Amino acid sequence: MSKFLIVGLGNPGNEYAHTRHNAGFDVVDAFVAKHGGSFSVGRLAEVAEVKWKGKIFICIKPTTYMNLSGKAFKYWMDKEKIALDNTLTIVDDLALPLDKIRIRAGGSDAGHNGLRDIQLILGTDQYPKLRFGIGNNFPKGMQAEFVLSKWFHYELPTIKNKIIKSAEIIETIAVMGIARAMNDYNKQSF
Repeated sequence: MSKFLIVGLGNPGNEYAHTRHNAGFDVVDAFVAKHGGSFSVGRLAEVAEVKWKGKIFICIKPTTYMNLSGKAFKYWMDKEKIALDNTLTIVDDLALPLDKIRIRAGGSDAGHNGLRDIQLILGTDQYPKLRFGIGNNFPKGMQAEFVLSKWFHYELPTIKNKIIKSAEIIETIAVMGIARAMNDYNKQSF
């Protein structure tokens, strides 16, 4: 059976639940719920195992806080003996409009501290990512407040749709590969 590590980036704690910065947690929650799984507390992360179409998905939400996500990523990748190419990190992205998702087989951290820590721990930026656009509708100097804020009411239909689509993207990558997923989803607006 093929095995995948799905890493949703976010911050633990109720004060961060369903904020822009926790889009990765929300996507992993949706994927696990869709497949009837549930999370338990594991080392450095909340962990769920999902089996679907002959594949095993180890889904984690690091409890290390966003800026130290690399330690949880590496621990679970090594523990479960998962190849780097069979990982997918789901992350919020300020540089993408609210209605966009970008899938990449590798690439820079683009200033995202969670990705920066993973890159530092792994020694490479060549690992798959799903970048979940959160927009950049904030006044100058208010970036931190914006990413840690809840979604605006009018954004929720788009966000709910993107979360559902992101769960589908995880399935597409596992069955058809990342190139197909990039081709099918990167140009769409949600």
